[in-house]
Amino acid sequence: MWNKRREDEPPKPFVPPASHPPSPVATPSAPSFTESKKEAAPVSSTPSARFDADARSGMASIGKAVKIVGQIFSKEDLYVDGDLEGTVELLEHKLTVGPNGNIHAAVKAREVIALGTIQGNVEAADKIEIRKDARLVGDIRTARIIIEDGAYFKGSIDIIKPEPARAAAKPQPATPAATPPAPAVAAAEVKR
Repeated sequence: MWNKRREDEPPKPFVPPASHPPSPVATPSAPSFTESKKEAAPVSSTPSARFDADARSGMASIGKAVKIVGQIFSKEDLYVDGDLEGTVELLEHKLTVGPNGNIHAAVKAREVIALGTIQGNVEAADKIEIRKDARLVGDIRTARIIIEDGAYFKGSIDIIKPEPARAAAKPQPATPAATPPAPAVAAAEVKR
């Protein structure tokens, strides 16, 4: 089910089939022309390391064979590669919809990265990324948006300004005792 590349293990030496006469054993340090070479991974505009299993190890994950109907509230990043219907709330975290992910839900998160399909309104406090082969059908509210060439989007986009962190109210300097109090009209104007 999970295929994890292990680059830290040395390559296994080539063993000829039993039908051939035995050949001298090569030492692991000596190069052998019969060793198979690894194929290069296809190049993409998306950094592959970002979505490897190693990169997802620190986040919750819903696999491609899983279907969930209901509400999801998470206090950690979430990777969805299965089917999900309902609502998803990750207010302080990131939602990543994998290439096999299919979400029919209202989504609220800090950041949303779509590699699969989302049908529903999406609200992201920070940003939304719709990658190359992704589909998003619904209205979007976010501060920043990235739509890669080849992505499909249908809906409206509402760009919102991120709310600045509210600074603690500064205490106003005390008025000297010799100053007469302000009239009541001025106080009413201040309350507005």
